[in-house]
Amino acid sequence: MTSRERILTTLARREPDAVPIDLSGYRSSGISAVAYPRLRAALGLPPRPIYVYDPIQQLAIVDEDVLQRFGVDTIELGRAFCQEEKWWADWPLPDGTPAKMPVWALPERDGVEWVIRAPSGRVIARMPEGSYHFDQVYWPFCDGEEDLSRIEELYPEHMWTGVASPPGPSIRTLDELAAGAARLRASTSRAILGLFGGNLLEMGQFYYRMDRFLMLLAEDPARAHRFLDAVVEVHLRNLEKFLGAAGPYIDVIVFGDDLGAQNAPQISPRMYREFFKPRHQAMWTRARQLAGVKVMLHSCGAIRPLLPDLIDAGLDAINPVQISCRGMDAEGLKRDFGREITFWGGGCDTQQVLPNGTPDEVRAHVRRQVEILAPGGGFVFQQVHNILANVPPENIIAMYDAVRA
Repeated sequence: MTSRERILTTLARREPDAVPIDLSGYRSSGISAVAYPRLRAALGLPPRPIYVYDPIQQLAIVDEDVLQRFGVDTIELGRAFCQEEKWWADWPLPDGTPAKMPVWALPERDGVEWVIRAPSGRVIARMPEGSYHFDQVYWPFCDGEEDLSRIEELYPEHMWTGVASPPGPSIRTLDELAAGAARLRASTSRAILGLFGGNLLEMGQFYYRMDRFLMLLAEDPARAHRFLDAVVEVHLRNLEKFLGAAGPYIDVIVFGDDLGAQNAPQISPRMYREFFKPRHQAMWTRARQLAGVKVMLHSCGAIRPLLPDLIDAGLDAINPVQISCRGMDAEGLKRDFGREITFWGGGCDTQQVLPNGTPDEVRAHVRRQVEILAPGGGFVFQQVHNILANVPPENIIAMYDAVRA
């Protein structure tokens, strides 16, 4: 099987010829730019310039030699763009390592921390000394000024929609998006993931701040519905454009909405069904109507109580399968939902095992997860979220080498 066939087979919940592997196929399956050069050195690969494609989380673009070494089956649509050096500027990683950052998201030094500004000049993200990622510091509707007609206009004014990964502003037209997607499709047999977003709960948190939006859902549901209706209108309009251009060339469209916390969902199943399920269903249904894509949702946390409704809304794959959360044990998930949804993740715990275990402990853990999740298909191997800066390279190698051992 080609990599694309392997991914599509497992998404159809049929067992492929080998366990499919994702590394850096989207912005939650990558590797810290600080950890990446150490990994290359441990693999005996020559040093290469480090390109930070996700400024917020500071994830490295993973080079072809590493993708081949680990047998990776995925690639992100963004890899088709920003090939010219004009799109990159020098920037030091938190540990001082020289790297390249997208020119449109180049941080500025502000005393002992780094900041990212919106085009308006407003500081929208900060990275304190000793940190390895940026945090949102401005929420447009937090202080009571709410203009639903300006939701899309305000995208540049908060971190998660204002700080773009490639292609970012390197493309100006949908024709350029389509041309880049077509070039990538012609150049690779890997499954292509297109990042769309389409966040709902998180959009409320981006605009109002997390605490205030959760209170809004409980205290003023009519107002919350009006906001979400306005958000979905924007998402559906952008979905038409995105899939109209890139749809023929991608295999999986990636939505995002972190619905879970460590021990439970952020919202009840009842609240999910009232506010979010019909809107998710509308977007996911429309995506399939526009293109022959599979629909994946990135949602961290303890979301098991929401899985029946997510499946009913039309979800094909759930990620990252945070197995260290309450109710998210792989055995129970596979038993109860394995015939209905693909688990894209859950292959290695990134809270404790990957950073703190020995290579032997990592190998044993990964083999057990694969034994549980792989039979019958419906599983793509990915560690639970990004490989962080403190992970020993020996553990990363042990993890990937154990998948198909």
